[in-house]
Amino acid sequence: MSSAKSLAPPSRIPALTPASAALALALLLGLQPVSTDVYLPALPALTRQLGAAMPQAQLTMSALILAFGLAQLIWGPLADRFGRRPVLLSGLVLYTLASLGSVWAASIESLIVWRTLQGASMAAAVVSARAMVRDLYEPHQGARVMSLALSGLGVLAVVGPAAGGLAAAGLGWRAALALVAAFGAFTLAWVFWRVPETLARPNPKALQPGPLLSAWSAIARHPVFVAWTLLVSFTYAGLFVFLAGAPFVYIEVLGLSPAHYGLAMASAALAYIAGTWIGRRWLARHGMVGAVQRGAALTAAGGLLLVGAMALGVIGRTTPLAFWPVLVAQWLYMLGHGVHQPCGQAGVAGPFPQAAGAASALAGCVLALLAFGVGAWLGVALDGSVRPLAWGVGVAALLTSATAWTLVRRLGR
Repeated sequence: MSSAKSLAPPSRIPALTPASAALALALLLGLQPVSTDVYLPALPALTRQLGAAMPQAQLTMSALILAFGLAQLIWGPLADRFGRRPVLLSGLVLYTLASLGSVWAASIESLIVWRTLQGASMAAAVVSARAMVRDLYEPHQGARVMSLALSGLGVLAVVGPAAGGLAAAGLGWRAALALVAAFGAFTLAWVFWRVPETLARPNPKALQPGPLLSAWSAIARHPVFVAWTLLVSFTYAGLFVFLAGAPFVYIEVLGLSPAHYGLAMASAALAYIAGTWIGRRWLARHGMVGAVQRGAALTAAGGLLLVGAMALGVIGRTTPLAFWPVLVAQWLYMLGHGVHQPCGQAGVAGPFPQAAGAASALAGCVLALLAFGVGAWLGVALDGSVRPLAWGVGVAALLTSATAWTLVRRLGR
């Protein structure tokens, strides 16, 4: 891989202020929700048009997430060895090409391949972005900058489902995937011209098998890492249940159109933005651990509402406005998610300033493996009812809240 200097644009890149860092992080971390949320309104349609079975349709999501998680174990050490900028640019070029390939996929099998490559290249951007936060800030300040960045990411999550739904309704499912490719190309251009190298001292031993395995072993056994990694993994598992299961529940069970489904997901993204705003206030008053203690109450409320509405028969095909309990439960869950994610993503790398890339990669791999398992389960469990969605979110909410109230409370400092 070439050096960071050789990949710099002709003119000097200005240093990152907290605001410009938050904007760059929003774009880079935004690749993940853009890659999932924008195409979700088109998922039922592409499933029908490509003649795919439900497990194959779910694999377009879960294969992307699995590749995303495993590839972080490669990109993370590369970012520690050569710097963040070369890894960012290499990954974004590959991501844009893979996104274009998915637009022209002629079969569900080829779409799965392109989505897998998309996930593997997306990992370079996300793991480098998380490591940049540790390069520039101490954990508590990093959590505040990350929260601001994730508010920007939330804006993308508002626009993404609505844009994807309108594109799919008006121009077909390929138009939704074309929007993903366009976002990748824009982010590549922004990083090339506006994002400098943030790693002060590359680690020449980062790719050596012995030191790398030793570093991963030390990271994986660190109690702070364990606590925050479990928190972000469990809260994302619940989000992934919504992402992968909600299109079929909202559109095929509850009767929403793709455009209306996109608006429902956009409203959930607004709840996520509100959660990041609340989280920043709680961070200032109660610190990282205190913030997630309070966010866990919102997460638990969302899970309980969805399971309770399902158990009482409130949600069903013949119930007027049956989507409201699902949507309100999603709002509550997203409020809690907006608190947990900034704190957790800053927390996993906090104890490891010299191995932030490796720590972020390892945490991301755990998160992605859990999400892949959830996607595989949904491919079998989705049965034309709301039950799999309700139980999946309910269990994730229970695990997230229990982790926040026990492990993070005792070990997260």
